[in-house]
Amino acid sequence: MISISANQKPQLNHNQIDRPAHNWLSFCLTLFTTGLVAILTLTSAATPAQARLGGELPQLNAPAPEFTLPSNSGDGVISLSDYRGKWVVAYFYPKDFTPGCTIEAQRFQRDLPKFIDRNAQVLGISIDSVGTHAEFCDAEGLKFPLLADQDGAISQAYGAWYSYMSLRQTYIIDPDGILREIYTKVSPSVHSKKVLAKLDQLQQVAS
Repeated sequence: MISISANQKPQLNHNQIDRPAHNWLSFCLTLFTTGLVAILTLTSAATPAQARLGGELPQLNAPAPEFTLPSNSGDGVISLSDYRGKWVVAYFYPKDFTPGCTIEAQRFQRDLPKFIDRNAQVLGISIDSVGTHAEFCDAEGLKFPLLADQDGAISQAYGAWYSYMSLRQTYIIDPDGILREIYTKVSPSVHSKKVLAKLDQLQQVAS
């Protein structure tokens, strides 16, 4: 039997007492380090273009990516090359009948005579089907073509694709098929007016 005097303090094994806390701290530290390494690896592996929401944007003052897509207008198929000799405003948007997309389309329709006066063709592009585009045009009285990019290939080519839908972005293409302006931050209610103002600037430079 071991006796302990009144002045003698029991000797505690601090390693045994602290082991649970030590193990938990080690686990947290390991988890944090593993996560940090994974993040750094992904960040270092991604190029700036891949890191950007929507993907890589096409280069300004270079030929715009060509496209041919089904449409609710004309012969049922529209190509960018159909509009050589005209300015093209190609605006990508998420989905027909949604509030922001409806407002944006209404504003482009309201200003359509002004675009025509500037020798500019407005084209709307989303993942919706031709049938849904036709219904949307009928409901909103739209008189410009809507194109069906159902597999997202053209949205990706323009850096306007995220997950499963097109992002709200707009591209101004000159009569020679050269991309002259990109809008990645779009306010649907005022966007059409901003595009018209930019068209005026671009056309003054071109003249």
